[in-house]
Amino acid sequence: MSYPPPPFAAKLCPPQALAARAASLPRPLVFTNGCFDILHRGHVIYLARARALGAALIVAVNSDESVRRLGKGADRPLNPLEDRLAVIAALECVDLVTWFEEDTPLERILDARPDVLVKGGDWPVETIVGAPEVLGWGGSVHSIPFEVERSTSTLVERIRATSTGRK
Repeated sequence: MSYPPPPFAAKLCPPQALAARAASLPRPLVFTNGCFDILHRGHVIYLARARALGAALIVAVNSDESVRRLGKGADRPLNPLEDRLAVIAALECVDLVTWFEEDTPLERILDARPDVLVKGGDWPVETIVGAPEVLGWGGSVHSIPFEVERSTSTLVERIRATSTGRK
């Protein structure tokens, strides 16, 4: 038996199609990015808060190589890009998901031309990549405070400690 693609598959957007797809989304358009290696409660709260700042949310996900260059560990990401894209796309608050190979999402930000640029509370607004550009075309930039202290790196450490008998 053959099944149709899941509805979230329509949210996946290759980088070369981002400008056209973003132009068709309702405004204000919100943009954020991240690795989203192991999706956790902190991520979903953050993404819901980001989406609440506008009418549509685009999420750009770091490619596998881009994650490795961030220095999170030689074995990261644990989940490959294709899996991370699917999980993010399946979230109701997300309207479009793309990716980037570079160290920063600046090219995707320039392609999407969002009205609102968002990062998590560990990013001061003045250090957010793309902030000068988004502010320059009249948009806003936000650093959303953490509501729960969660981190994929801490979760990975906990899993490793449990699997080796450490606590």
